[in-house]
Amino acid sequence: MIKTVAIAVKKAAQKLAARQISDVSGIEAQALMLDCLELSDQSQIQTRAEWTLEKTAGLKFESHINRRLAGEPVAYILGRREFYKKQFFTTPAALIPRPESEGLVDVALAHIPANKKRRVLDMGTGCGAVGLSIALLREYAEITLSDVVEDTLTLSKQNTARLEAQNVRFVLGDWYEPLKDEQAFSLIVSNPPYIADNDPHLKRGDIRYEPPVALLGGADGLSALSKVITGAPKLLQRGGILITEHGQGQKQAVAALFAKAGFCGIHSIRDPAGIERIIFGVKP
Repeated sequence: MIKTVAIAVKKAAQKLAARQISDVSGIEAQALMLDCLELSDQSQIQTRAEWTLEKTAGLKFESHINRRLAGEPVAYILGRREFYKKQFFTTPAALIPRPESEGLVDVALAHIPANKKRRVLDMGTGCGAVGLSIALLREYAEITLSDVVEDTLTLSKQNTARLEAQNVRFVLGDWYEPLKDEQAFSLIVSNPPYIADNDPHLKRGDIRYEPPVALLGGADGLSALSKVITGAPKLLQRGGILITEHGQGQKQAVAALFAKAGFCGIHSIRDPAGIERIIFGVKP
């Protein structure tokens, strides 16, 4: 029997579902097929459903599905992931951008005037998704992307070039250390490592393939968050804002760190799933 696009996608989705690889096996199979057919829109799969799957595309699709069956994240297989309506290069050098982190961008944009100069720091930028999303929508702002891992910062540079962001610079180093002589920032945003070292989720799903340095926050998950929060006041101007993401159930502990560091106006934001995920405060 001639294998069509539709049959190949259906069988692949069944394999993924049988292994319980994903709750959206059909969508993932379609996304992987799109890449093999060099198409860009998921709806194009439907219009080409009865196409005969050519050998080259078929072999590539088989390879994609086998990698996914082994647990490798779709974002790493494809080498890209959408975030804030833009496509970002993704590699195992950085965390995969997730929808819940878009709230960091929402809060930042609400505090950065569209027509005024502001200095913004994305601390631990990863692939650059958060900082670059801000840069593209606030062209008068100067965005600093900082990370401790050189390969990760290289990835953020590649995404900057891909998206043609002009108002961006890069800093390599351990948290605030390379920035200690900087002029004050108007806003600092960060999605630091916040998973406890022994968290059972580390053995499940996509997270198994992501870099530990971007995930692990010590015994209680608060080590990196504490560094980001306690170090921020020295680099923020008066009235400056710190925005951080944190893990489920960490809101009270993180809010206490904000208060201890002297922040006021501390607010918590829930992610699309209703989980308290983002917190921000103002330097008096």
